[in-house]
Amino acid sequence: MLRLPTDPLPTRATLEAANVATLAIFTGDGTVNAQVAQLHGWSGAVLVLPGGTQNLLAKALHGDVDAPTIAARLGRGELRRSRRPAVETSAGHALVEVLAGPGATWADVREGVRDMDLSTIASALGEAVRSTAGGASVSVSEPSLGKPEGYRAVRIDADDGTLTLDGYDAQDWADLAAHGVSMLVKRDFRQGPHEELGQADAVVCTSAEPIALMIDGERRDGTVRETFRCVTLPVEFLASDAVNS
Repeated sequence: MLRLPTDPLPTRATLEAANVATLAIFTGDGTVNAQVAQLHGWSGAVLVLPGGTQNLLAKALHGDVDAPTIAARLGRGELRRSRRPAVETSAGHALVEVLAGPGATWADVREGVRDMDLSTIASALGEAVRSTAGGASVSVSEPSLGKPEGYRAVRIDADDGTLTLDGYDAQDWADLAAHGVSMLVKRDFRQGPHEELGQADAVVCTSAEPIALMIDGERRDGTVRETFRCVTLPVEFLASDAVNS
């Protein structure tokens, strides 16, 4: 057993040398993302258990259930190997979702909430509000989707085997407050006010400034032009029959 973040994430070579067939990960979406990135081409299967804040990938694979329930399903032979679509970005793959735009800075506030660090929360909250309100908007330019002037953030997932996009805006302080409540109280930015933009196999987003990214809850930095594609990762996951039949 490895304990994170004290121990390093195992690589594909490490697991193959130890003849590991199944790797169970009890952590949040961001760490699962980092681990899966080490395993492309591995012949084993990844078992994702809900050990983080939102656990969106675990919910997609098994439903909104706890780790003992998933373990019991494994024991009864109710899990099956499957591959999942992901969003390809310049900063890595998103197993769950990408948030692109100044609204992605809310990820820094989320980190403070997770650690209950009041000073970090206060500092990051101020920066997130300033960035969301004053940062350069992001437009979906290829194909053209949504408002030409763009959005404070564009959320992208690949759950349906193609990219699905939502646009988030903040026209006034009420909108900013709604986004803040979604992130800090509900801990789900996706529940904030938004506009459904449509679907595509690949999109290009552009902005006047480098585009901030939040990939599976973790902050990354992009460029002024970012391409996102729907791909299938060369990694197999164990998924519950009851959810994925």
